[in-house]
Parts: sequence; C-alpha cells; structure tokens
Amino acid sequence: MPWLRSLTDGWRSGTRRSQLVVLGLLAAGVLATTALSWEQYELFPLAGFFLWQVIGAQLLRFRPLVIHVVLVVACGIAAMTNQGPLAGYRIAAVAMFCLNGALVVFMAGRQRSGLPSPLSGALLADLRDRLNAQGAVPVLPLGWHSQSAMQAAHGVGYAGDFMVADLDEEQQVLDLVLVDVVGKGVKAAPSALLLAGALGGLIGTVRGEALIEAANAFLLRQDGDETFATAVHVTICLRTGKYRIISAGHPPALRWEPGADWVVDNARGLALGVLAHPEEHASVGVLQPGQALLFYTDGVVESRGVDIDDGIRWLQETARRAWLRGPDGAARRIIRDVPRGDDDRAVLILSREETTT
Repeated sequence: MPWLRSLTDGWRSGTRRSQLVVLGLLAAGVLATTALSWEQYELFPLAGFFLWQVIGAQLLRFRPLVIHVVLVVACGIAAMTNQGPLAGYRIAAVAMFCLNGALVVFMAGRQRSGLPSPLSGALLADLRDRLNAQGAVPVLPLGWHSQSAMQAAHGVGYAGDFMVADLDEEQQVLDLVLVDVVGKGVKAAPSALLLAGALGGLIGTVRGEALIEAANAFLLRQDGDETFATAVHVTICLRTGKYRIISAGHPPALRWEPGADWVVDNARGLALGVLAHPEEHASVGVLQPGQALLFYTDGVVESRGVDIDDGIRWLQETARRAWLRGPDGAARRIIRDVPRGDDDRAVLILSREETTT
C-alpha cells in the first residue's frame, strides 16, 4: 500500500509528519488500553503500561517520546488509583513505573543521532554496507582474479580498514586502494566513512601520486590531532600486467613468485594526514601469469611484543601455505590464521592466472 510505504519511509528518515502519525497511533493505543484497565484491571495491570514505554522508545524521537511517556505515566497511575488508594506495594509499583519512564527519556536524550535506537542501528548498518559495496572489485577480465577478507577489532561490524576500487573498462586499467585509518572498530568508523567517500569520488579520475596527495589534503582539513591513515594504492594495466604501487606509511606489499615465495615489495612513504607534502616512493613491475600481489593492513602483522619485521616474515610463511592450498579462499585462510588481537585487519590479493599450453 503506497500510503503505508510512504509512512514507513518517513519514519525511517525521522520526519516530523511521520513522528506525529506514530505518536497519534501510540496515544490511541494507550488510551484504549487505559479504558480496558479502568474497567477490568486484571486484564491490563500497571505492568502492561511498561510495554508502551518500551515501544515508544523504539519508534519515537526525543520530543515526541517525552509527550508519549508523560501520557503513559499519567494513564498508568490513573488506572492504578482507580483500583483504590495508593498504599503499600502500590506506592512502590508506581515509583518504579515513574522511574522507568524517566530512564527511558534519559536514554533517548543520550542518543547523539537524534533517532530512535533501531533507526540509529539501521543508519550505521546502511553506512557500513555502502562502505563495503564501494570496496567491491569490479568483474575482472578472463585470467585475472581478486579476493579480500576483513575482520574488525573485537568482532564488531565496523572497522577503520576499507578498500575502494575502480576499473576503466575501455583502457583496462584497475585501481585499488587499501586504507587503514588510525583507531580500531567503531572508533575508527566515522573517519573511515568520510575518507572512503572522498576516495570513492576520486578513484579512477585521479591516479597515482595525485590521488594520494588528494587523500592527504582531505585528512589535513579534518578536525582532530589524530586524523591520519596509511594507504597502499596499486594501478595495474590488465592488458600488459604492468603495475605501479604507492605506499603511504603502509606495510609493504608482497609479490608471489611461483616456485619461490612471497617477496617483499620496496614501495615506501609517509602516512596520510601528517605532513602537507609527504615524500612517497613508488615501485613498478609487471605481474606475469602465475604471479600475485598481496596487500594487508598492520593488524595482520603487528601485535604486542612482536617486531613488525617478524610479523611480515610470519605473514610470508602463512600466506605461502595458504596460497599453495589453492588460490581460491587464500585471503580468508590468512585472516583466520592471524592471532587474535585488538586491531582491525584486512587482506587483499590480486592474481593473474597461470597460462597453460
């Protein structure tokens, strides 16, 4: 039904009209149950009015919720006093009822988004899904494969690690950027979402050092002393296999050499958001059939009491075992083998299928 869909969409966006409609429907329900409680209290006692407080907290923004809670408290007390004078356990029940209403209003006032809890959660989930969708690698030509795996700190659904990708189908040029924003889990998510949006609008149009410089300038314009990130950007021609890697403070990429091992790449640079004009050193090469590039965030190789070089050597061995078991699913196997830690972690692998004669 169009009117119901319109009301639902309005409620999801928290519009004033939808809130007034919901408030009116709840008020009608409260008054109806009050009439029932007035006539047959045993069918809807004071405990039933707690339910109206909870429902209101899930559906209403702060101001309509205050009106709703006041109405519910007044109706609940009226229904209780209709059964006789307030004394003994009835006084305690009313006090708990009023305290619960005050708690509902207090918790709603603490919602920084200004939306009811379900809508706040839906908004965050939508932002997370948009972030993940932006990092999806487009369908690659025959012979090329990509895979990625990410795990947020402490298992939460939000992380400071993200990826953006773009494929120029006409030129057959693929751009990939893997970013690690300072912080972890939910704390890093807002900065990650902002930077992901900025990079998502630039990637493909701006490449190489210009893209890294734009991301750096964006972070320098943000408020806060700890708004910085590391990133690795690879541009690769899918016709020839020629690639260029730029690392901005990111752990070094690895390149798979068939019959050998994962070799450490030499691209180096300063993290984004630190200096206005950081010096970056790129590496170039050609990805031959049977070779692969592996990118990862520091949560994969860093842990307390372990030197990062030891962590990289651990990753080389772990990735070798995972890759030799078969390329498919190697990124997920690597992430699963990472010791449990308190940082976000991500792995991205771009590979070129070995030709058969």
